[in-house]
Amino acid sequence: MKLLALETANQQCSVCMVDDTQDVFFDLDSRARAQTQTILPMIEQALLQANIPASELTAIAFSRGPGSFSGVRINAAVAQALAWANDLPVVPVSTLQALAQAAYRLAGLTAVTAVIDARMNEVYIASFKLDEHGIMQAVDQEQLLSYDQAKTVQSFTLVGSGSVLVDATATEHQGIDATAQDIASIARQAALQQQWVSAELALPVYLRDDAWKKIPEQGKA
Repeated sequence: MKLLALETANQQCSVCMVDDTQDVFFDLDSRARAQTQTILPMIEQALLQANIPASELTAIAFSRGPGSFSGVRINAAVAQALAWANDLPVVPVSTLQALAQAAYRLAGLTAVTAVIDARMNEVYIASFKLDEHGIMQAVDQEQLLSYDQAKTVQSFTLVGSGSVLVDATATEHQGIDATAQDIASIARQAALQQQWVSAELALPVYLRDDAWKKIPEQGKA
């Protein structure tokens, strides 16, 4: 198996390729809003390093949101284009699940409430627990909530950029960010069970109906 994973749903951009057991390629560009400049060269480099054409990939995985509107849209568009052009299946991965997976990878946490700053005094939130395959699985639904509402649904250790918006003391894990490595870990397990979709069903998830609003219209949290 060769699976290509893409992550542009937040501020950074990263690409990871994995086989059945290990990472084959990983690259990260942490510059804010540089996704459109870096995602395609990163993909090309991953294919070159693995020495395979895109058509020989098993599947493409991408972070499908919720998250930055532009970042999610870029991720979905690139994943769909690659999948259509090469007749490949796609594994959409929740950005919140990827954040939870990052918390396990980086901090060894096995039960977390993942929280992403959604601006407009709201957060994206969901809780996850580690399964027997080492994958963080959802124990409730993804939601877009106000800060006060989010406080009532917090189940486990808070992680992610929205942590301190829900609890001002929850500073320890607010800096954890998901990368394509976390997308790849989740998607690898799904791909082994052929849990994927066709390109036309690889759709972004925003959770907010007015996600199209520009940043100045949204306001700062």
